[in-house]
Amino acid sequence: MSPFSVLMVCMGNICRSPMAERLLVLAAESHVGERATDLLLVHGAGTGGWHVGASMDPGAARQVRVRGGNAERFAARQLTTDLLEYSDLILTATGEQSRFVHGMRPDTTERTFVMGELRRLLPEVDLDELPPFAPDPDAVYARGVALVEAAAKARRGRPPRPADDLDDPWGRADKYFARIADEIEATVQPLAKVLLT
Repeated sequence: MSPFSVLMVCMGNICRSPMAERLLVLAAESHVGERATDLLLVHGAGTGGWHVGASMDPGAARQVRVRGGNAERFAARQLTTDLLEYSDLILTATGEQSRFVHGMRPDTTERTFVMGELRRLLPEVDLDELPPFAPDPDAVYARGVALVEAAAKARRGRPPRPADDLDDPWGRADKYFARIADEIEATVQPLAKVLLT
């Protein structure tokens, strides 16, 4: 079975989604070390193709590095239906991007969340009802799929809130990137803990 796949989506795939991608990997490594890449497939894409092939924005890369993550070997991609099809959890920077994802593939609705939306919903999930964690891909996959289903149920069909959105830091000062990275960590750190402990 393939590893549990988490797709991060923003507008151009050079600021928010790369930070989310690399900071989730970092959070996963804090629990399972080098096994993180065997247990989770974390990747990203942008709704637009303006930056395809580009490196991570320097401001985003600085935030990843200062927090202990790896900002190297990154190339921006544009979102495709194939990426959506093979992703078990899709996290977007904004509600608008979630709607874009739904428009591309309506069958993604139950596994697509705005970053801040998932952060709100995670405490509502009864972790005792999830399959137990074990450090192998099949166990993490089963736990991840059950987590997504539980979070979708906790959503009760309600739309995301405007406050769930991550502001776009592109072209802004480092302190702006730092605030967005803090908000990302507030989602990906508890997510990694639930999946990998």
